[in-house]
Amino acid sequence: MHSDRFYTLSASCPDQVGIIARVSGFIAGNGGWILESSFHSDVLTSRYFMRIEIKADSLPFLLAEFRERFRSEVAEPLSMTWQINDSAVKKRVVVLVSKQEHCLYDLLARWQAKELDIEIPCVISNHDTFRGFVEWHGIPFHHVPVTADNKAGAYAEMQRIFDDVRGDTMVLARYMQILSPELCDALAGRIINIHHSFLPSFAGAKPYHQAYTRGVKLIGATCHYVTSELDAGPIIEQDVIRIDHSDSPEDMVRYGKDIEKTVLARGLRYHLEDRVLVHGNKTVVFR
Repeated sequence: MHSDRFYTLSASCPDQVGIIARVSGFIAGNGGWILESSFHSDVLTSRYFMRIEIKADSLPFLLAEFRERFRSEVAEPLSMTWQINDSAVKKRVVVLVSKQEHCLYDLLARWQAKELDIEIPCVISNHDTFRGFVEWHGIPFHHVPVTADNKAGAYAEMQRIFDDVRGDTMVLARYMQILSPELCDALAGRIINIHHSFLPSFAGAKPYHQAYTRGVKLIGATCHYVTSELDAGPIIEQDVIRIDHSDSPEDMVRYGKDIEKTVLARGLRYHLEDRVLVHGNKTVVFR
């Protein structure tokens, strides 16, 4: 991460000749200093992807004017889907958790150490278990119970809280409830989950027990975007660990917690740094 303030431009468009020249020419023509750049051409779908970091004070105008000029001079002629964000504006991450603490503890430790340079405006849980721990960190805690009879109202309340605190991203840190399709659609591309298996294997409940039953030799964790289809959203990051016949389901759960923490932290960082571009049900991740 650069110490100077910078803007991050991430974009995709139909593949064609001259994309890099058009984009870099616009930046250079306005005195822009490119700090980092990444590009990818998907030959099967003829789609081009890019991520560029631009030193903010090298430009003669503010971000709002950059957006307007780039839109009319570059993005519209190239039929581009794009966004540009300011490194000086911290992303606001709302964390959801149930009764397992390891991912929550890890995220708050990284936040407190400024390894994740974010704001956490609140934590939401369907249990009251971690209220004291969260509030000790100076973070507001919201207990929103979820039952078979109140799911629609509970998820509407969660969205209300997210909107009220001006959340940018919602992170399911082992939140063990299935979100409503309405909430998934309202925050499409903004909800991140950690699933305790190497998807698409062993989706749904008790994946470690499923893995034990199948006698697999590798278990893993998957960080992915949440969609209305259970555990089937675009994958951001994954990792695995080797096991053998002597490992019980309880052993796998213990091993898996370490992987879950690191995979969630990496995937969240990629998302927050605008390194993830969604393409259908796949992602391009510029690490």
